[in-house]
Amino acid sequence: MTNSDFTNRINEATEYIRSRMPEIPDTCLVLGSGLGPLTDLVEPIHSISYCDIPNFPTSTAPGHDGILLLAKLSGRLTFIMKGRFHFYEGYSTQEATIYVRVMSKLGVKNLIMTNAAGGIKKSMNPSELMVITDHISLFCDSPLRGANLDEFGVRFPDQTHVYDQRFQELIHEAAEELGITLHDGVYAYTRGPQYETPAEIRALSLLGADAVGMSTVAEAIVASHCGMRVLAVSCITNFAAGISGQPLSEEEVIRNANASSKNNIALMENFFSKL
Repeated sequence: MTNSDFTNRINEATEYIRSRMPEIPDTCLVLGSGLGPLTDLVEPIHSISYCDIPNFPTSTAPGHDGILLLAKLSGRLTFIMKGRFHFYEGYSTQEATIYVRVMSKLGVKNLIMTNAAGGIKKSMNPSELMVITDHISLFCDSPLRGANLDEFGVRFPDQTHVYDQRFQELIHEAAEELGITLHDGVYAYTRGPQYETPAEIRALSLLGADAVGMSTVAEAIVASHCGMRVLAVSCITNFAAGISGQPLSEEEVIRNANASSKNNIALMENFFSKL
């Protein structure tokens, strides 16, 4: 796909959303596993199905409804994405992150992401939450590969501060007020859909990873390229391979994501009240 083709796709999706939304907020919240119930607590204004947005992929992962919602969360107007796109679904990283480009083009400045992750650091228990302070993207096919999209950012963007420090401070304040355990940690990306092997987890641990998952990193890279402020929170849904000695399963991930849902939702509500 040429730059011109991809830019046209971004513009078509942007104009479609702009023409159908009564307002455009400055923040977008991406809901990962277990956070779907949060949309029952917001003040909905308008929604669009992903399948109606030109050039948007289809979300096929369990629990990802595929809806872009405009709503008020804790009184703050925001886009809420009920579902994201993954490399393991068959999309390129460029396709999986097109929504970030569209949000930037619309004028969104803040990208707040949540996800499910496997815990590598043994002090984090399943169903607890972790703020991503940095990531390891060694296995990520860069979404910036190819000719640079100059209108969004520079050819070689700095990655020292992908995740906004002030946002991290605010969400820790929110967690402390609510009495919620909130860890800090480094998130490692793997392509999936297979879970990692014990040897891979040992290698990631040696590299400094605290949790591992199959999303978020490519999106954060694109958001940083666009100059957006990024916050990402992981729900630790299981111990990574080889740590507990038990086989990994999607059922365990979903169960622990749902178990953490109440805390995760309360945390997001409090955080949004502070923005």
